[in-house]
Amino acid sequence: MTKALAMMSGGLDSTLAAKLVKDQGIEVIAICFKSYFFNEKNAERMTKQIDIPLEVVDFSKEHLEMVKDPKHGYGKNMNPCIDCHAMMMKYSGELLKKYDADFIITGEVLNQRPMSQNKSALNLVKKESGFKEKILRPLCAKNLEPTSMELEGLIDREKLLGISGRSRKIQMELAEKWDIKDYPSAAGGCKLTEPNYSKRLRDLLENKKNPTENDMELLRWGRHFRNSDKCKVISSRTKDEGDIITSLLTKDDYIFLADKYKGSLVAIIGDPSKEDIELAAKITGRYSKGRNEESIKIKYGNFNTDLNDFIEIKPASDDIINKYII
Repeated sequence: MTKALAMMSGGLDSTLAAKLVKDQGIEVIAICFKSYFFNEKNAERMTKQIDIPLEVVDFSKEHLEMVKDPKHGYGKNMNPCIDCHAMMMKYSGELLKKYDADFIITGEVLNQRPMSQNKSALNLVKKESGFKEKILRPLCAKNLEPTSMELEGLIDREKLLGISGRSRKIQMELAEKWDIKDYPSAAGGCKLTEPNYSKRLRDLLENKKNPTENDMELLRWGRHFRNSDKCKVISSRTKDEGDIITSLLTKDDYIFLADKYKGSLVAIIGDPSKEDIELAAKITGRYSKGRNEESIKIKYGNFNTDLNDFIEIKPASDDIINKYII
């Protein structure tokens, strides 16, 4: 029986591509990649809807190294889509033997994304992967040259599609036809496409050559501020967010709380100077119930210790917030 590995992002296109191939009587196994910037949650939900098994590949560390210096550069934000897709295809190609599979399928659509899914980019990704003869794009196959899988009869080209462009009309019609529901938006899933997250990531990589897993996770939470290359200030926006941030701190980090007012939990990650501590205290005051006071007391200290140090400050003004926020 013919078998295919479906690169499954968890979006609608990759789900439809897998379903289209499965309906030809081909066994399909979904492969989802997990990194610091995206996870398998959507893929888990979508593969259940089309009843195919899912294998998750965690390539976080290798992916981060590529993101630091992608061969083909970034998209609008910190998204190195060409290098990322090629990397996933390479991993998938190396899994063909493990799963005794014949080829790889992806949900890419010709010209859906002007920079990373034009014909030149699609061909480049195939070439960079090292497995270009094993890659099939079922949703736009009729707009591309026939693959060896089609020519050899492993799959019927006439039952594949010729979608092109940015319209989602055909995909949404197929989703309704196949009763595929609750799918994420086309832009969702990858943190690297988000402008604010990309600014934080760029700042982190510029100031810390080898970030830890906690550093990477902290990028998702709170408001981030930078005064020096030795440390960063993070302010929680909700209690739940504060709990998540504290779960990622170490004994070397600092926390700040307004002494007599409810408000944000503020943390310093790194080695702070006196000026950094003063800035963190001002930010703590700003995001507390005492924000309009001329002077309030802030308590602080190393994480998981009694907060026995105090500093009197005036809460940060808009100018200070705007100057240091990332």
